[in-house]
Amino acid sequence: MYGSLDISTSALTAYRTQLDVIAGNLAMKDVTRDAAGNSAPYRRRVALFSMGRGVGDDRPGVHVASIAEDPSAMPLQWAPHHVDAIQEGKNKGFVRVSNVDYHTEMVNAMTAARAYEANISVLEMSKRMASTALRLIA
Repeated sequence: MYGSLDISTSALTAYRTQLDVIAGNLAMKDVTRDAAGNSAPYRRRVALFSMGRGVGDDRPGVHVASIAEDPSAMPLQWAPHHVDAIQEGKNKGFVRVSNVDYHTEMVNAMTAARAYEANISVLEMSKRMASTALRLIA
């Protein structure tokens, strides 16, 4: 019984982290400069899941192995008067913007929220089964 509780708890932690990463992506979607002030748009991040509950732990469950940057290309947006607009060459007048897509992030957030809810249901079911078993024994 504790195994199912541990598995669901590890999934809750992993999906909470994934939702945090998605929220960060949405918050930083329009950023076109890095912390040093250089023209570098925000690069989308993705939580990568792995089996087990941590490094070197082979028990059932899931954990966030790492948070990786999405290697997809940064799109160009026409904005000739923007501070970060490209000043010369064939892309003159375009601004390199973040590769975060609002719709993709919202779908990922809904999927993670549903998975989170499913794991809560599993936890509640496990608690009910344990409670029923204790009542039968007593």
